[in-house]
Amino acid sequence: MRHLLLGLAFAVGGAAADDVKVLTGSAMDEPMHVLIPQFERATGHRIVMDSDGAIGAMAKRIENGEPADVLIASLAQVRALEKQGKVAAGTPREIARLGVGLFVRKGAPKPDISTVEAFKAAMLAAKSIGYNDPAAGAPVSLYLVGLFERMGIAREMQQKTVAFKQRSERFAPVARGEVEIGFNQVSEIIVQPGVELVGPLPAPIQNYTVFTAGLVSAGKSPAAAKAFIDFVATPAAAEVFKAKGFE
Repeated sequence: MRHLLLGLAFAVGGAAADDVKVLTGSAMDEPMHVLIPQFERATGHRIVMDSDGAIGAMAKRIENGEPADVLIASLAQVRALEKQGKVAAGTPREIARLGVGLFVRKGAPKPDISTVEAFKAAMLAAKSIGYNDPAAGAPVSLYLVGLFERMGIAREMQQKTVAFKQRSERFAPVARGEVEIGFNQVSEIIVQPGVELVGPLPAPIQNYTVFTAGLVSAGKSPAAAKAFIDFVATPAAAEVFKAKGFE
């Protein structure tokens, strides 16, 4: 990482420092808390990150013309915006992928989800489950809706599902014991003090969000934004993502 930072500092040389606005989802909070200060120290640029929403909602904001320099969302979302000309052609870079995890209140019994059959049985036995509101474009929730349909338990799960509509409520209902089982991306679960990760979904039904960074076509700081994308796509940055629950 030290060599990378020195290389970045040399590359920007005496160039003027710029503000770079980054839109992404809250799953990126933990790795970005490490990577952004490193990038800022090395380059002098300042990152202004907005992660107050699901990545689907962030992609929609770019589609609607909100000013920004970098979007970090799912591969499909960024590619769709690239086709629309909202993300500059040829700039998307895959930076990390993240799976779906299941969590319970800290200290609560953990259901067996070691196989697809065990997972299905745990879902049918659960009194309640919760996930982020699918209407907000949350990839985990959208995937689970389809998964339960494919497993033939959509009706049963719909009757016991709570959609978390506020960011502050994504984990709190499970931590308070109001909802038995919650779902989210693994990186977000492992940093929450009131809940415990049971584990990722079984491999045959696991779903990964491939987080992809793209240069917003209408951005005001393209050179600095490209430097940031290059930085978060390095092997050294990948080690930070791995430490925060990404793959």
